[in-house]
Amino acid sequence: MTYEEFLDEVTTLLAEMYDLDDAAAIKLVVDAQAADFFVAHDDKEEMRTVEQAKLDAATLFQAKQNKVQTQRKQQQRQTQKKKTP
Repeated sequence: MTYEEFLDEVTTLLAEMYDLDDAAAIKLVVDAQAADFFVAHDDKEEMRTVEQAKLDAATLFQAKQNKVQTQRKQQQRQTQKKKTP
């Protein structure tokens, strides 16, 4: 599949596997692309498979979940620091 088709597949899988709306799935893929996550996929056609798209969708979703969880913990620490005299 072409590079563009591969990105579309990852986006579709994110929406289907994790019940994300289209805008959220697109944002994850665009952000990953901006962070050069897909550079190797662009260079190596053999990486553009449905199986790889599933793995990449899972990786992107998990990274997003980890980021959200880290931000939540940081906010909780900040709130606790403000409460402690």
